[in-house]
Amino acid sequence: MNSLTATDERTLVLIRTLHASRELVFNAWSDPKHLVRWWGPNDFTLPHCEQDFRVGGTYRFCMRAPDGSDHWVRGRYLEISEPDLLVFTWLREDVPGDIWCDTVVRITLRQQGSRTEMELEQTTFATKDHCDEHREGWSECFDRLAYFLDPKTTSN
Repeated sequence: MNSLTATDERTLVLIRTLHASRELVFNAWSDPKHLVRWWGPNDFTLPHCEQDFRVGGTYRFCMRAPDGSDHWVRGRYLEISEPDLLVFTWLREDVPGDIWCDTVVRITLRQQGSRTEMELEQTTFATKDHCDEHREGWSECFDRLAYFLDPKTTSN
């Protein structure tokens, strides 16, 4: 495990342009029936999706890897401003009670014509390795979201 590194090395920022309106992107984040169709890295499923989508509400998801291992994430919604902002805590718990990632995620949606620029900022990871792992996972997740929103396109 890495020792602590500079904060900017432990903060994840990803920006993706999606072929959909801000309202559609926001709805993809706010409704479990949509989340189960795109959430998680490639080839993962979401067999458990519990969401109380309101400020102060909580969520709990189980991402199941292709090898059958479960990866749990849970948190609380801190800010919701439809259709342009979501802020929530992010706690990763692969073994019950063992939190190995405790961060805050900020999703900002900006309408750009018929497209939406989505920015994710997640801070502050305990290690650079944890940040890098989440960069890969979120990138794959956003590929899946792009396809869910517009199956004809899978990239910016």
